[in-house]
Amino acid sequence: MSMNRRDFLKAAAVGGGAILASQAVPADASMPRELPPEAVGILYDATLCIGCKSCMVNCKIQNSVPGGALYLPDRKELPYDFSSPDNIWDDARDLSSKTVNIIKVCKNGTGEHKDETENGFSLVKQHCMHCISPACVSVCPVSALRKDPKNGVVYYVEDRCIGCRYCMLACPFRIPRYEYESANPRVRKCQLCRHRYDAGKYSACCEYCPTGASIFGKVTDLRKEAAKRLTLKPGEEYSFPVQTVDSKEKSRRLVSKYINHLYGMKEAGGTQYLLLAGVPFEMLGFDKNITEQVLPDLTWAYISKIPAVIATVLIGGAATWAVTRGRNKDKEE
Repeated sequence: MSMNRRDFLKAAAVGGGAILASQAVPADASMPRELPPEAVGILYDATLCIGCKSCMVNCKIQNSVPGGALYLPDRKELPYDFSSPDNIWDDARDLSSKTVNIIKVCKNGTGEHKDETENGFSLVKQHCMHCISPACVSVCPVSALRKDPKNGVVYYVEDRCIGCRYCMLACPFRIPRYEYESANPRVRKCQLCRHRYDAGKYSACCEYCPTGASIFGKVTDLRKEAAKRLTLKPGEEYSFPVQTVDSKEKSRRLVSKYINHLYGMKEAGGTQYLLLAGVPFEMLGFDKNITEQVLPDLTWAYISKIPAVIATVLIGGAATWAVTRGRNKDKEE
């Protein structure tokens, strides 16, 4: 079926208008401002972490299966980030397309004393914060990133992704990573092991943490546990739950001094990954200037302009095509 110039321009204009109309309601209008009813998350206590990296190893093992955050159908081995010449061990230095959960050592001065600010060091576990109102979800033009309305997990639908990488620009915590090395690149980030929930399991990093540095549970319960720890006196004993916040298994040990702040309680409007530490969080690499404002309120001011740009390009391209085609036809005649 042939289409004349007028019909083509009309179709392009209608298409552009449809794009604009589809964006009449702000994309962030559906973004939650409060915790979902069954929101789950992780509480990480840096004072309990021993840097064994069991969480990193088991994260890769458990997420390299169908449904996992690192799964590829044609991948035959674990997605290691090798840095040694002979590829004997995995030595990831940062989050990447192959590492969505990492333990880092942060030092100050000589770095001799654990959980001390002066000449001390601390460990920190970095992965997706699972924001209550995620900026990455609000800027994705094709809904490749979504937030589960029930448990609040921020997850990725790779079949919808167009590789625009707006999520990487929007995330205040610099979490999403891109498979630049792949011919069919995807975005990679922690999805809180949501593929394990139907089997009654939970995040692998918590299941395999031997000290209880990372525990899984409902965010409301994790907040209560964190608040309790902040009231403890350094040097007294406390029974720290292991694996989950309501676990019967406990690790009884001396309490370290905490910085009186639960990171993730208010940052970026609140997150479902919460952290306690014995040193200031800026020493752990966190941006101390991250606003407490819900970020989609800010990102929408920019992302709302994109549909207009797309529509303009479509209409302008259609007009150019029609004019050029008409000229070529006139020359032929």
